[in-house]
Amino acid sequence: MKPEEIRALGPEELKKHLAEAERELFNLRFRHATRQLVNNREVVKTRKKIAQMLTIQHERVLGITR
Repeated sequence: MKPEEIRALGPEELKKHLAEAERELFNLRFRHATRQLVNNREVVKTRKKIAQMLTIQHERVLGITR
C-alpha cells in the first residue's frame, strides 16, 4: 500500500489494516524461526508497512495534513 492509499483510509479501516499487518508480521517471524520462510525480505516489507501506517496515524493525532 502506498502512503496516499493509507491516508485515504478512515480511522477504523486504518486500525483494521494495522492489526492485519501486525498479525502478518507475527506469522512471518514464526515461519522464520521454524525455517519455513522462503523470502526473508517479507519481514522487512511488513515492518515498513506497519511503520508507515503508524506514522500516518500519529500525523492524524497531531493534526498534520499533507
